[in-house]
Amino acid sequence: MPSPRIAIAGAGLGGLTCARVLQLHGFDDVTVFERESSPDARQQGGTIDLHAGSGQEAIRAAGLFDEWRALARFEGQEQRRVDPVTAELIEHEPPEGDFRPEIDRGQLRKLLLDSLAPGTVSWGVGIGSARPGEVTFLDGSTATFDLVIGADGAWSRVRRALSAASPQYTGVMFVETRHDDDEQLLGLTGQGTMVADDEGLMLWAQRNSGNHIRAYACMRAREDWRPSNAQLLELYADWHPSLRAFLTGEPIHRPLYALPVPHTWEHTPGVTLLGDAAHLMPPLGVGANLAMEDAADLALAIAEHGVREGVRTYESAMLPRAVDAQERTNAGLLDMVPERPIRV
Repeated sequence: MPSPRIAIAGAGLGGLTCARVLQLHGFDDVTVFERESSPDARQQGGTIDLHAGSGQEAIRAAGLFDEWRALARFEGQEQRRVDPVTAELIEHEPPEGDFRPEIDRGQLRKLLLDSLAPGTVSWGVGIGSARPGEVTFLDGSTATFDLVIGADGAWSRVRRALSAASPQYTGVMFVETRHDDDEQLLGLTGQGTMVADDEGLMLWAQRNSGNHIRAYACMRAREDWRPSNAQLLELYADWHPSLRAFLTGEPIHRPLYALPVPHTWEHTPGVTLLGDAAHLMPPLGVGANLAMEDAADLALAIAEHGVREGVRTYESAMLPRAVDAQERTNAGLLDMVPERPIRV
C-alpha cells in the first residue's frame, strides 16, 4: 500500500517535528511547504526552554534527544528578579536540574531540518488556502493530499478550512531590543532570564548563545502604538539607569494576539491544525513546547491508527489540552500586565 500523501503548511518547529516523526515511522510522502525562500530568510527568534513533559518528549520522539542535549544550555534555567528602582537582586532561582534548559530557536530548527530526508521542505512555496484534502498555493495552482496539516502559525491560512476564528489583540505590547557583548547587561541578565516590574510596566531580558541578549519592554498600549527609544525611556523614567539601558537599540514592536478560548472545531477528515494555528496564546513559555508536543502526538497517532482515525485521536487529546493552556497563559498575562487604563 502506498504511503499516504501528507502536506504540512509551515516549516516552524511544529511542522518540522511532525515531518520528522512521520518519516521515522515510514511515511515517505511528506512535504513541508514554506513560503519563505530559504532557512536563512529571517532570524528565527530568541531562546526557548524545552519542558521535560512536553517539548523534550517531542524531541525524544523525533530521535534527536542526545543531539538536543549537546546544544542545550542548562545554565539558562537561571531566573533573576530585580528591583526596578535600585536594580538590586530581590529573587533568585539558580539553574538546577534539567526541567527546562534553553536553546536558541534557530539551533533547534536547524537540528530538525538537518534530520529530514532531502527535499522534504519546499522553500518559497506558500499555501494560500486549504480545504479537506486539497491546498491552493499562492501562485494559484492546486494539489491533493490525504491529509493537510496546518502548522502555519498565528495567521494560518489552513485554519480557515476548519474555523472562522481569527487572532484578537490582547491589549499588551512587547517592544523588543537586542544587545551583543554588553558586560553590564549580561551581568544583570545572568545566565538565563531577568525580570523587573512596577505599576503595570515590565521588563524582561533573556540571554541567548554567543553573549546575545533580547530584552522586552511590556505594557498595555494601543495596538498601533510604535514607540521610539526616547518614548520608551520616558515611560520608564523612574527606573534605574542600568535597566533603562536595555531600552536602547532599534525597537521591534510586537503586539500580542491570541485566539478565542475555547478554540475548537468539528473533526473534518483530510485537514487538521497544530501549534499556534490551533491555539495561539500569549508567549509565556508554552507555545513552542505545545506545538512540538502537538506535532509528535499527531504523527504518532497517524502511525498507530492511520490518517483518518489518527487525526481524530490526536484532536480528542489536543483540543482539551490546548484550552487548558490558553486559559493558563491568558491568566498569566493578566497577572504579568494587569488590566489598567491604557498608558500609551
